[in-house]
Amino acid sequence: MNLPLDFSPLLVSCKIAFVSTAATFFLGLFAAWLVGRAGRARSAIDALLSLPLVLPPTVIGFFILLAFGKNGIAGALFSGLGIKLLFTWQGGALAAAAVSFPVMYRTTRGAFSQIDPEIIAAARTLGMSEFRIFATIMIPVAAPGIAAATVLSFARALGEFGATIMVAGNIPGKTQTMAVAIYTAMQAGNKALAFKWVAAIFAFSIAILFLMNLATERSAERRKAR
Repeated sequence: MNLPLDFSPLLVSCKIAFVSTAATFFLGLFAAWLVGRAGRARSAIDALLSLPLVLPPTVIGFFILLAFGKNGIAGALFSGLGIKLLFTWQGGALAAAAVSFPVMYRTTRGAFSQIDPEIIAAARTLGMSEFRIFATIMIPVAAPGIAAATVLSFARALGEFGATIMVAGNIPGKTQTMAVAIYTAMQAGNKALAFKWVAAIFAFSIAILFLMNLATERSAERRKAR
């Protein structure tokens, strides 16, 4: 008799992806804005913030374990506040955010770089503050790129495996994501279950890319209409 499919990996994956994307959205926007104004240190800061993009996820997970472990500075701080991150879904969200942050940051920075400098210069001559220019001009103009960055960041977090399994572990019903469920099913020789989760992630990925393309096309049509 076949057991009913446990949907907890789907729920855990979505919870981790949504929380991590919310964090990377604001952090990525702010970082892209600051780096654009960093001057000579721009290249060095950009390389540092983009580093998780080229590092293996397991390396990122290793550094998170060092920082948030019992002997880590962040770990001691959170432990003092009674907050536990390691081997929880919140820890999984932290790992997913660390991995997906460069996607949000670099895509948003690319969108900001496409803004006509004359618009920014004109706003400054009118006496607008740098933050007001950022909030009322840069973000609206770069909205399509920001939307694409958010969708890609969500997709990256949804499929994260290496850093998540190191930081959050593989606890069924609590920290087991769809990607980890595929690995676990294959280790147990259950190819049928693994295929079901592969199909689920595949469907999610197609839907995400479709929505991103749809939003980009509609934004382009609105610009042409103006």
